Amino acid sequence: MRAILLCLFGLLTASPDLAFAQAKPQPKSAPAADEVRYFTSIDGLMDGNADVVLKETRQGKTVTAAVLDVCYPVEKGADRKDRFVVNLAVNGQNLTGTTQTQGGKLPVTVKLSRKPNGDSFEFRGQITVGHTVTEVASTDNSDLSEKEYQDNQTTDDGITPAPKEFTDVSPESVGVRVKLDAALDFLKSLKGEAVEVSLGSLAVSCDALRAGEQTINLAVDPDRAAALIARAKSMPGVVAAGWISGSIEMDRAIRFGAAEWRDGDRVNRDRVATAISGVLSGTLAAKSSAASWNVNTGKLKLTFKRPSGLFPALGLTETIEMSALLSADKPGGSDRLMLWVSSPVITTADEGAGAKLNLSEESSGDEEGGEPRDDNGSVDALAKAFKGQRWDADKSVWK
Repeated sequence: MRAILLCLFGLLTASPDLAFAQAKPQPKSAPAADEVRYFTSIDGLMDGNADVVLKETRQGKTVTAAVLDVCYPVEKGADRKDRFVVNLAVNGQNLTGTTQTQGGKLPVTVKLSRKPNGDSFEFRGQITVGHTVTEVASTDNSDLSEKEYQDNQTTDDGITPAPKEFTDVSPESVGVRVKLDAALDFLKSLKGEAVEVSLGSLAVSCDALRAGEQTINLAVDPDRAAALIARAKSMPGVVAAGWISGSIEMDRAIRFGAAEWRDGDRVNRDRVATAISGVLSGTLAAKSSAASWNVNTGKLKLTFKRPSGLFPALGLTETIEMSALLSADKPGGSDRLMLWVSSPVITTADEGAGAKLNLSEESSGDEEGGEPRDDNGSVDALAKAFKGQRWDADKSVWK
């Protein structure tokens, strides 16, 4: 026993650290790393029409910073939006801050309380914009991680600066993405130009306000689209310009050789229009009454008439309208042309002499001006007449 004790004493004397290893204080754990979380809806703001993003920075469960981003219609039901972004001071469960709106420069005051409720959160308080006070009482709000939020923000305006061919984009449809502060000057530059501006693209969305960029959609004659895109790219504030999707539906398009339809370097559009009218007159069993090219968009509008078979003794007349678009099959010129034709829209009226029978068209779905009808194989007939190809959607090739 004495020998054992002497051995233990020797070990402790030689290595005193061993004796006190367990007594050393443990190092303090590192503070929790910052985590960013997002709320993308708070009920009730601006009559329920507000687009809201609340960004919180947290350490553990403690909020250390918060930013509230609210985009809303300037008037109820209006397309025009305004927006404010406010950095909120955090005092326990209270979030407060002041700012002004971006467009109207109205003063904004935010007073919110934030309360965790299991896996969700509750917000209550007031948001004042100008003289308008909104009471906030929003329960059952879930938050998102940074990755989840960013994944939901990915948007694609479909602009393709240099498509290989016109299959995924339309030859007459152009998109121009421009900085918001340069959008007015860009639009003014289009005044007097043979180009059509999509009215819907003039509305600045909440996504555009947050990105600081707006995409303007245009329709232009395919022969002038490349020049328009090049000019747009050279203008101040333009971020991107190119072709986008438009009226072309590949299942109603054909491709054929251009040489037979050219006079010198240019396609003889009148001869093409006459050929199209001849084919469609046969498939529709109707007489061509008008054909005209739109100087802005390059579209061909075709009108046909035929007796209505609905009540033959009344002598009613059906008017059939179709549109067509002719272009090279790819940007930069080509030895092949692509022709697209719309589905027919048919309206019926009493065009006889004397007193007229007033008729009302029954609308179907969202169609206006008549119901699309079967074209009796018009696209196949055009492909045969023009010695052209149809598009194979399954293989994504011309056949």
